[in-house]
Amino acid sequence: MIQKQPAQHLYAKMKMDIRDNQLPVAQPLKQEALSERYGVSRIPIRDVLQRLKNEGWLITSGKRGVMVPHLNAGEAEDLYLMRMYLEPLILGHAIPKMTHQIIGKAADILNEIDNQGDKLSIEESGELNWQFHACLYETANRPTLFNTISSLHQQCGRYIGFHSHHLDYLTTSQNEHYQLLEAVKEKQINRAKNLVKAHISDAGELLVAHLLQRLQF
Repeated sequence: MIQKQPAQHLYAKMKMDIRDNQLPVAQPLKQEALSERYGVSRIPIRDVLQRLKNEGWLITSGKRGVMVPHLNAGEAEDLYLMRMYLEPLILGHAIPKMTHQIIGKAADILNEIDNQGDKLSIEESGELNWQFHACLYETANRPTLFNTISSLHQQCGRYIGFHSHHLDYLTTSQNEHYQLLEAVKEKQINRAKNLVKAHISDAGELLVAHLLQRLQF
């Protein structure tokens, strides 16, 4: 595995700590305290905080500060509803342009998920999940639509971990990924669009129900 650069390592570590509730929620994050916690200067801390804010992992606190927001069932539902309508749309544009090379690349990503299994961290699982979807969607050559979907996936990052780790959803997700890839390979556009819509809808409903029950939001 390629060693992460220091800034990327800090970014990954802070994301993991947010997911694992290791950073205070709904309280301003102090750069000085974070600098001491992670053993780095305040410059990379500042840059990573801005990146996480841009990706929806942090929200504004006061005039210039940031904080970790509560997990929120309403937000999660909105994110999955938007994905549920936008991803079938871009997939419909992508399938007529699909090549054997792209299908092979998508299959390789699924094989990597299978091979790694429980060894995958939440971050790695979420990243491979996005790589699979992105591999298919980029073929559409619709950059505005693709970038919007990419942003939604980033914002879903805090929630996606619940599926594979808290809700034991990885096996179900993988089975649906293989069905989707087969429909794409056969250029069955309507079937593929319905599969990806159901894939997102089912995951979203499961997550929202979990949040409502366990986190009381």
